[in-house]
Amino acid sequence: MDAQHEDGSLFGDDLLPRPARVLAPGAVWVPGFLRLDQQAWIAARFEEWADGPVPPRSPTVRGHEMSVRTVCLGWHWRPYAYSREAVDVNGNRVLPFPDWMTRLGRSAIAAAAQHDPELAGTPGQPDPEHAASPYSPDTALVNHYSADAKMGMHQDKDERSLAPVVSLSIGDACTFRFGNTETRTKPYQDITLESGDLFVFGGPSRLAFHGVTRIQPGTAPRGCGIAEGRLNITLRETGLDG
Repeated sequence: MDAQHEDGSLFGDDLLPRPARVLAPGAVWVPGFLRLDQQAWIAARFEEWADGPVPPRSPTVRGHEMSVRTVCLGWHWRPYAYSREAVDVNGNRVLPFPDWMTRLGRSAIAAAAQHDPELAGTPGQPDPEHAASPYSPDTALVNHYSADAKMGMHQDKDERSLAPVVSLSIGDACTFRFGNTETRTKPYQDITLESGDLFVFGGPSRLAFHGVTRIQPGTAPRGCGIAEGRLNITLRETGLDG
């Protein structure tokens, strides 16, 4: 046996399966949901969105500028409110929410619901015993994390709808902290979200606190379309009209 076999470099941890996990009722992690070519295609769309009518910007929360840079689709998010126009940037109307993202969101909900009955019958997962309308996200928050960017523990509660949030990762891996619905502190779980991973939280976990404690530079797979940093796409239903 040669040295490569002896040191395990040919048979490392990257060959181990990464099964889906239910972190809490309604919170499901599905590793490897997006294929590499799908990741690269979405990454290319990000470049187009960044050149659109509203440039990426770092929102300010409680007087502090966030370390991520955000582009919004469908509705423009600013802390505690949504609007069609980026009133805190340049006043331009944001790009529309694309139809393919609706299909992607529904397939993501269906994939997560296979692992957690809490999501069965919720919007996006057909269930003859429940009269749920199809999952219909109408906004996407697309965040780019540089190597030193973080996201503090927070709740996604600016939406009127409590339909699940769909989160997709492309690029460098991150340490993702998923907590409880009552407090920013423990109990929480830390997991490593890698490029192509899906995370869905809805039902009892829809208002759970969550955040990103660190980016792991140099972990993006070749061909994912992101040279450095992490791209995170979160799909949501705002519950707003117009």
